[in-house]
Amino acid sequence: MTSHHVSGRKAVFFDRDGTLMEEVHYCGDPAKVKVFPRVPEALRALKQAGFLNIIVSNQAGIGRGLFTEGQYHAVQREVLRQIGEELIDASYFCPDMPGVPSLRRKPEPGMLLEALAEFGVDPSASYMVGDKTVDIECGRRVGAATILVLTGYGREQICVPDFTAVDAAGAADWILRR
Repeated sequence: MTSHHVSGRKAVFFDRDGTLMEEVHYCGDPAKVKVFPRVPEALRALKQAGFLNIIVSNQAGIGRGLFTEGQYHAVQREVLRQIGEELIDASYFCPDMPGVPSLRRKPEPGMLLEALAEFGVDPSASYMVGDKTVDIECGRRVGAATILVLTGYGREQICVPDFTAVDAAGAADWILRR
């Protein structure tokens, strides 16, 4: 009998807003999507090195009624168009608001646990990259290495990641050097 954690697949989990794309307060409009420079190249390099690239995103704007799930999907399609759809293996999102009990809203590890199970990923060979303390805590809870990026809300965070990078491309560079 084998556990799915032994298969050895490795992944980089990315927060979306403020990490892969410019922070837009509750983005429900695809026209406001602006993927950061060097993100597509960085994700391509990670894929070539054998990593799965997986987006895990809190989307409380849905729960708050600020935009619909349909608008979220429209924004996500634009993010994937700008990045290159083939470079993202999966995207998970949580519409729950803060303060509402949730197993999926970061820092809770539900979205990562779903991805670990679905793709047979070894968390100890994987990374969580984000611009908020909740991203770092989420990665830590599954045993992944953590990287805080200084884009989005990164400079305002108080946490102790395994590494701090200027941006998502810098995070990818660090992962690829290890």
